[in-house]
Amino acid sequence: MFPIHRPRRLRKNETIRRMVRETSLSPDSFIYPLFVTFGKHTRKEIPSMPGCFQESADEIVKHAKEIYSLGIPAVILFGIPEHKDEIGSGAYDDHGVVQEAIRAVKDAVPELILITDVCMCEYTNHGHCGIIKDGDVDNDQTLELLAKEAVSHAQAGADMVAPSDMMDGRVEAIRIALDEEGFPDMPIMSYAAKYASAFYGPFRDAAESIPQFGDRRSYQMDPANRREALKEVALDIEEGADIVMVKPALAYLDVISDVKDAFDVPVAAYNVSGEYSLVKAAGKLGWIDEQRVIMEILTSIKRAGADLILTYFAKEAVKLLNK
Repeated sequence: MFPIHRPRRLRKNETIRRMVRETSLSPDSFIYPLFVTFGKHTRKEIPSMPGCFQESADEIVKHAKEIYSLGIPAVILFGIPEHKDEIGSGAYDDHGVVQEAIRAVKDAVPELILITDVCMCEYTNHGHCGIIKDGDVDNDQTLELLAKEAVSHAQAGADMVAPSDMMDGRVEAIRIALDEEGFPDMPIMSYAAKYASAFYGPFRDAAESIPQFGDRRSYQMDPANRREALKEVALDIEEGADIVMVKPALAYLDVISDVKDAFDVPVAAYNVSGEYSLVKAAGKLGWIDEQRVIMEILTSIKRAGADLILTYFAKEAVKLLNK
């Protein structure tokens, strides 16, 4: 029988395909990660993340201007201090690398939204996300330091804080501290469902935060668990999270979809370093059409339900969108 239904009618040229496209990418969805290091006039490419850099605050300012000029509305800052210690004191130092970068960027590009990673792993000499006691991270002692770090970022001028440590109760501890210190309007974007993923490898080189012993599986989530993500997200929302994040993104599209369906809050997803570096490596070898793969990955994350995408591809993606 002659087909009545011919879906190809709506695929026959790019204009029609664009008109009926169900999922659209926009620069407004992107958050670009930046790595702030100490010193001046420093811009060192990260070997495992081509096109990404460790940058001193003065270089971050130049980079921030470029990012904002492309229409990307926000960045997230990760700090690499000159000195590390057991209690990660650089994380909440008023003159720490992130705090100084916040002031410099807000002075130069005030409209750019500055989000800060709130965690201890970049600042501790053991590479774990909090205070170590009996060979593991002590949850409740760590909460006090995370709250201090968040307040320190707010006082420096951050627009949003993003706790990534996966300590139980950290969103509430940070919310209380921010409110008490006069920052009731400071939003919290929590890494609510953060998995103990092998896709973080290049990031740990970039942030110089490789654990000196053990791993992070006692506080980050088991990659096999799907329902547990909803529990973690629900707890963070109850504690005051304004935006919730799933990390990584590409291997956890089902979790992004579940979270989007279950909760009426903005959902972010982190297209992490390993996902980025795999594409870059394959693209360099000519094994894939790199540009098409970038856009397909980002579209899949958006299609799964992410409102915001943290991605190292943001600048390239915006240029491709504007072609």
